[in-house]
Amino acid sequence: MPEDDEEKPDKRDEILAGAYAKTRKSLIARLDNWEDQKTWDEFYQIYWRLIYSVAVKAGLRSEEAFDCVQETILSIAKQSKKNLYDPEQGSFKTWLMNMTRWRINDQFRKRKKDTAMAGGEWEDERKTAMIDRIEDPNGDVLSRVWDMEWKKNLADAALARVKAQVSPKQYQIFDCYVMKQWDAKKVQDQLDVSMAQIYLAKHRVGSVLKKELAKLEDDAD
Repeated sequence: MPEDDEEKPDKRDEILAGAYAKTRKSLIARLDNWEDQKTWDEFYQIYWRLIYSVAVKAGLRSEEAFDCVQETILSIAKQSKKNLYDPEQGSFKTWLMNMTRWRINDQFRKRKKDTAMAGGEWEDERKTAMIDRIEDPNGDVLSRVWDMEWKKNLADAALARVKAQVSPKQYQIFDCYVMKQWDAKKVQDQLDVSMAQIYLAKHRVGSVLKKELAKLEDDAD
């Protein structure tokens, strides 16, 4: 039994990766022949996990959350094409949160409708309560979840960009010393590197990470 438990995270990652690829391919196809497909592909890669994570935490099942990701980004693409987003009305972060909130609600309504058509009942009080709180414009449940996931998503997106700009060895050193917070001696012994290499990697990779985080934050203002 323990072995099965250890395999579950890998299995989940495999399923998630497959669903991501399928949803991304479907999304790009649904963008028709827009000239900015590449831009939306990049947008998808940056924000899909944020939308997915918040949708799951709101109570959606994995497949529903992926539908939410696709519909949210399609809605944003269509609104952007019509220039419906006005930066003077608020930040992109808040706009994206609201777009995600509406698509989450759509998925709950679809589930309720499908359940009713199948002759079942909408009995999950916890999820009903969650959607009520999400729909409440004065509620801050989704906002708190969104803020937490937003920070994590920006950090992950920045790290992904950093990985493409530094050597695998330097990134590995940075990951162990800074991200995993190993002490310097352990990094030296485990990776067979010098103290100078550790501090050099910390400085160089850290500098690139700050720049990428700043870029992502500027884009989201």
